[in-house]
Amino acid sequence: MSAGDDTLPRAADPGTSVLARLSCLIVQPVLTRVVRRVAKQHPSLFSRLGPHQGTDFVIDPVELPFALHLRPDPQALVFRAVARNAAPEAGATIRGKFMLLLELVDSEEDGDAAFFSRDLEVTGDTEAVVRLRNALDDVDGSIAEETAGMFGPAGRAILARLRRAYPT
Repeated sequence: MSAGDDTLPRAADPGTSVLARLSCLIVQPVLTRVVRRVAKQHPSLFSRLGPHQGTDFVIDPVELPFALHLRPDPQALVFRAVARNAAPEAGATIRGKFMLLLELVDSEEDGDAAFFSRDLEVTGDTEAVVRLRNALDDVDGSIAEETAGMFGPAGRAILARLRRAYPT
């Protein structure tokens, strides 16, 4: 997307704050548990990615103090929180508001519409992003609901509250 007034906001001090580093440490055990569970429950995700299994994706929820690094390689799976200034060289970067990104995971939002309305920014290997989106579209059920269910009633309540209260 082009730089200008319509682009997504960038953090003033991206990834260098104590908050970013602390947030990464706090969420990492959850991310590790989630990615292992999703990989076990949905192994077909990987085959749908084809040659892009080794692509490093940086997923940047703009209002959170960190980004996410995903490498969907079933032999060396990576899903970790990273301070923005410590993110790896990305084959593709996907930026947007957290709730929009969550809704895209569950195919509740139209990625093309979000991109063209500039609510979603995609840079790098767009073929890899399209493959990732198609793989997620093929998942039966809701990855967000499955993830929330891993944490019992509290997880489901948090997801429900996010969906009610979080602006997209």
